[in-house]
Amino acid sequence: MSTYALALPSLSSQVPTSRSPASAPLIVFVHRRPRHHRAETSIGASGAVRRRHGMADEKDPRGSQCPGSAALFSSSFAVEVGEGAAVAASTSTAASDDNDKVEADANPLGFAGDRPKHFVSPTLQLSLLQDHEPYTSNGSVDIRGNAAPKKHTGKWRACYSILGGEFCSAMAYYGVGTNLVSYLTKVQKESNVTAASNIASWQGTCYLTPLLGAFLADSYWGRHRTIVISLTIFTIGMILLTLSAVVQASMHTMVISAQDALPSLGLFLTALGLGGIWPCVPTFGADQFDDTDGTEKAQQELYYNWYYFAVNGGFFLASTVLVWVQDNCGWGWGFGIPTLFSAIGIAGFLASMKLYRYQKPGGSALTRIFQVVVAAIRKFEVDVPKDRSLLYEMPGKESAIVGSRKLMHTDGLRFFDRAATITASDETSDDVPSPWKLCTVTQVEELKILARMMPVLLAAIIFNTAEALFPLFIEQGQVMDNRITGFTIPPASLTTFNCLCILIMAPAYNKVLMPMVSRITGMKRGLSELQRIGVGIVFAMLSLVSAAIVEMVRLDIARKRGLVHRNATVPINILWQAPQYIFVGVAKVFSVVGFIEFAYEQAPDAMRSLCQACTLIMVTLGNYLVSIMLKFIDSATIGSARQGWIPENLNEGRLDLFFWLMAGLQLLNLLAFVYCAMRYKRKQATSVS
Repeated sequence: MSTYALALPSLSSQVPTSRSPASAPLIVFVHRRPRHHRAETSIGASGAVRRRHGMADEKDPRGSQCPGSAALFSSSFAVEVGEGAAVAASTSTAASDDNDKVEADANPLGFAGDRPKHFVSPTLQLSLLQDHEPYTSNGSVDIRGNAAPKKHTGKWRACYSILGGEFCSAMAYYGVGTNLVSYLTKVQKESNVTAASNIASWQGTCYLTPLLGAFLADSYWGRHRTIVISLTIFTIGMILLTLSAVVQASMHTMVISAQDALPSLGLFLTALGLGGIWPCVPTFGADQFDDTDGTEKAQQELYYNWYYFAVNGGFFLASTVLVWVQDNCGWGWGFGIPTLFSAIGIAGFLASMKLYRYQKPGGSALTRIFQVVVAAIRKFEVDVPKDRSLLYEMPGKESAIVGSRKLMHTDGLRFFDRAATITASDETSDDVPSPWKLCTVTQVEELKILARMMPVLLAAIIFNTAEALFPLFIEQGQVMDNRITGFTIPPASLTTFNCLCILIMAPAYNKVLMPMVSRITGMKRGLSELQRIGVGIVFAMLSLVSAAIVEMVRLDIARKRGLVHRNATVPINILWQAPQYIFVGVAKVFSVVGFIEFAYEQAPDAMRSLCQACTLIMVTLGNYLVSIMLKFIDSATIGSARQGWIPENLNEGRLDLFFWLMAGLQLLNLLAFVYCAMRYKRKQATSVS
C-alpha cells in the first residue's frame, strides 16, 4: 500500500511564500498494487483527492476497509512540500507469504540536494491531478461493462453518430411513406381503396411496434443492441422494397408472385424495424449525458432539440429530393437511395461503440409492475407504517433492479406502499422474500411514477389532433386561390411551412429563445419540460383558431360572390393558410420535444424506452380521435335539408365550426394539463458513485 500526502504550491509561483504549510492544498493518495485491483477515487470538500486500489479485507492507514485480500506488494511514503517541511520521507515494505520484510529509505521524487524545499515539478503536479478520472454517477457503463469514464465516453462526440443514424432512418422512413400511395397505385397497380387501406395498416403498425421494441430494450437487449438489430431489419425491408421496384416482369411466375410478396414483406419489416428505432434512439442519445452532472445535464437538454432537428431534416430531404427522384428517375433509385442511407446508419452505430455509454437492461418491467399490484392486494388489510424508513429496501447504494438507481419514497398513492410493508411473516422468513409478496421501495415507486406520468402523456392525444387535421387543411386550400405571381402552388406543398418552421426553430430555441425566456422565468434552461408542453398546446390551439378564422373569411367571400352552391375556388389567397401550418410547427418544437424530454427525465431508469413508446402511441390515438370526431360530426350535422359541416362542396359546409370545436377541445386539454402539471410530483432518484 502506498500513501502520498502532497501539498502543492501554485503553478505560477516557484518562490517561497509566507503562507504556512497548513494552508497549502493537500492531496492524499493511498495506493496499492495487488494482482487484481480496482480504483476508487473521491474528491473531499477541502479539495483533497483520494484514491484507493486493492482487494477486500485490507486496511488502509486511516482504518477504513479497503477492497482486497492479501497484498503482494505495498509501500508508503509521504511528501509534504511547504516552508519548513521535509522534502520527502519514504518507507517501503515488501511482504511475502512467510512475512519476511525489507525496509529501505529512498527519495521517490528524485529531488537534488540543493533543490528548494517548496519546489514541485509542474509536470508531476499535472500527472497526479490527471490521474484522477471521474466516472458517471447515473449507472451507465462503457462497452466492457465497467463504470463509464466521463473523459473517454459519451457526450457530443458519441451523439454525432446517433443523430446521423436518426437522420438516415428518418429520411428512409419518410422516403417510403411520403409517396407510397403513388408507388402502390402506379407500380403495383393497386386500386385507390386497396392502396389507402394498406397504407393505413402500415402506418398503424409503425406506431404499435415501438411497444415491442421498447420492452425488449428495457428488459433484455439494451438500447444499443435493439437499435442495431431493428435498423438491420428495417434495412432488409428497404432492400425488399427496392427489389420489388426493379424486379423484371418475367420473374413473376410464382403462385404468389414476387410483385405481390416483396412489397408486402418489405413494408412489414420496415414497420417492425421502426419499433426498435423510434423509442430507443432519443433515449440512447440522452444516455450519453450524465444527468447528475450539472454541465452534462445542460448539454442533454440541447440534445433533444437537435434530435428533433435531425428527424425533420430527414423528412424535409425525403419530401423534396427523394420524391423528385421517385417521380423522375424511377422507384429503383427512389427506394435504393434511402436503403443506402439506412445501411450507413448501421455502420455509424457500430463504428462508435467504444464511445457510447450504456444502460444495463433491468428485466421485465411488466413483471415488476404486476408484482407490486399483486403484493399490494395481498396486503390489503395491512397498515402502512408512517415512518417511511420501515418500508422494505435493499441495503447499500445499489438498487435491486439492474441498470436502475434507487428511487426515494414519495407520499401519495399509499395503497401501493403496502407492497413494501414488512409483515411478521416476512420477518420470520429465512429465505429471500418473494417479489410477489414483498417489493422494494424502488419497485413501488416505479409504478407510482408511471401512474403520475400518465395524465401528462394523455394530453398528447388531443395535442396531436392538430397535425392529424392536415388533410382538412389541404382540402380547405383546394378551394382557395393557389396562384402567386404566375406560379401555381399545390395545396399540399404548404406543409413545408411546418417542416421549415421546425428546422429553424429547433436550433434557434437554444441560441435565441432560451436566453430570452430565461430572463422571464429565472431558469437557466428557460422552460421546464412541462412548461414547454403547455406552450406547445397553446400554439396548437392558435393553429386551429387561425384555420377557423380563414375559413370564416373564405365562406363570407363565397356568399358575397354567389359561389355557395358552386364547387369552385374562392378568390382568397392560399398563403393565408401559412400561419396555421407555422403555428403547428412552433407547437411541435415546444411540445413534441417537451414530451420526449419528459418521458426520459421522469421515467424510471429501467423504463425509459417504454415511456418513449407511450408518446408514440399517443400520436396514433390522436389520429383515431380525429377519425371518430369526423364520423360523429358528419352523422350529427347531416340531415334531409342540410349538407353537414364537411360536405363534398365546402362552400356549402361549415368547416369553420369544426375547427372552432377542435380549438375548444385544445383549450380544455390545456386546462386539464395545467391542473395535472401543477400537482405533478417529480421523480427523486439517488446517484450511483
